[in-house]
Amino acid sequence: VTPWEVEADADEGIDYEKLIVRFGSQRISPELIQRMEKLTGKKAHPWLRRGIFFSHRDFERILDLYEAKKPFYLYTGRGPSSDALHMGHLIPFMFTKWLQDTFNVPLVIQITDDEKYLWKGDLEKGITLEKFYNLGRENTRDIIACGFDVNKTFIFSNLEYMGTMYPTVVKIQKAITYNQARGCFGFVAEDSIGKSAFPAVQAAPSFPACFPHLFDDKETQCLIPCAIDQDPYFRMTRDLAPRIGWKKPALLHSKFFPALTGSKTKMSASDATTTIYVSDTPDQIKTKVNKYAFSGGQFDQEQQRDKGADLEVDVAYQWMFFFCDDDEKLKKLADEYGPGPVRAGNKMMTGEAKKMLIETLQPIIARHQTARAAVTDEMVDAFMAVRKLNGDPAAPLGLLRGGLGRSEIECMG
Repeated sequence: VTPWEVEADADEGIDYEKLIVRFGSQRISPELIQRMEKLTGKKAHPWLRRGIFFSHRDFERILDLYEAKKPFYLYTGRGPSSDALHMGHLIPFMFTKWLQDTFNVPLVIQITDDEKYLWKGDLEKGITLEKFYNLGRENTRDIIACGFDVNKTFIFSNLEYMGTMYPTVVKIQKAITYNQARGCFGFVAEDSIGKSAFPAVQAAPSFPACFPHLFDDKETQCLIPCAIDQDPYFRMTRDLAPRIGWKKPALLHSKFFPALTGSKTKMSASDATTTIYVSDTPDQIKTKVNKYAFSGGQFDQEQQRDKGADLEVDVAYQWMFFFCDDDEKLKKLADEYGPGPVRAGNKMMTGEAKKMLIETLQPIIARHQTARAAVTDEMVDAFMAVRKLNGDPAAPLGLLRGGLGRSEIECMG
C-alpha cells in the first residue's frame, strides 16, 4: 500500500489489521463512536458503524475540541486524473460532507493538479499542465454536486493558490530531508525533483497558516478524512509539526473501495470498462455490474443454493456494504445470499444480488448527475474564490490568490 498503488495477494483483499500495526494508527472503537454520537446528538454515519472508516489518529482530541466549543477544520483533496469521478472517489467527499454537516465546521479541499502533472504529464504525448488544471475544474463540479455548503467550503487549485501556500510549504520542505522523503515515499534517482518536493505541498493545508483569509488562530487543528493509502503523507506531517511549532493534524482512515474485478486492489479510473463513473448511464451501470463484478458465489447453482456466497470476496455484496443505507436490507442480503441457516438449500443467486446492487447504484448516480448539471462556471468560481467563509463578504481575489491565473496556466501548457 502506497499513495499511488494498492495491491493485495489474497482474494479477500487488504489486511487492515496489519496496516494499523504497520502504520501505528488506532482502531476506531465502539466507545469512540458512542462518544461522538452523544456529543453531536446524531447517529454515526453508516460507514463508521460498519467499520469502513476504521482507523484514526487523535480523533478523540477533535471530540475534545468540539465538546469545549473550540474550532477545528476539515481538509480533504482530489487528484484530477479523469474527466469524471468514479464511485470510489465519492467516498471521501460523501463522508466529509457528513462531517461538515455534523460538526458545522469549515472545509478546505485541495485540487492537486500539480501532482498529477508531475506523475502523469508527458509533453510528447500532449499530456500538458493545462490538461490537469482543466480536469481539476471539471472534477470540482462533481465535488460541488456532493452538496457542500459554499459558505463553509474553500476549494483551491494548487496551481492557483501556491503563492499564498508557499511560506508554509517552504517551512515543511526545510524540515524534511531527502532521505526521509525517499524512505517514506520510495522515490528513486530517476524521479523528477518535483515528485520529491510534492509531499510538502500536500502536507501544507494541514496547517491553518496556509489559509490566512480563513483562520486568525494559527493553533486551529485540522481533521483529515482520507483513505489509508494517504497516511504516509500525514505521518510525515505529524512527525514534523512539533518541530515547526504547529499542531499535528488528526486523521480518519477509510478502507479501499474495491474494484469491480475484486478486492485485491482499489477501483482505478484507468480502466473505463471495469470502473463505474458518476457519468455512466443506467444501461452502462447494469452492463458493467453484470459483466465485471467479481462473484463470491459457488461454481454452480446447486452449490450456491446449498452453501451461499463468500461475502468476503463478492463485489456485489461489498459494494452494497458501502452504498446501501438500509441496515435491515443489507442484513437480509447477507443472510439470504451468504452462508448460514437462512434460506439454506435455497440461497439467493448471484444474479439477484447484482440486480440489487444495480438498483441501488442507478438512483445514486442519477441524483449526482442532476446535481452536477446544475453546477455553473460561476458556482465553481464562487467555491474557489479566496474569501472569508461563514457568509462573510469575499475578499478581493487578486490580493489574496498569490498564484497563477487561468490564462497564465494555459500559456505554460
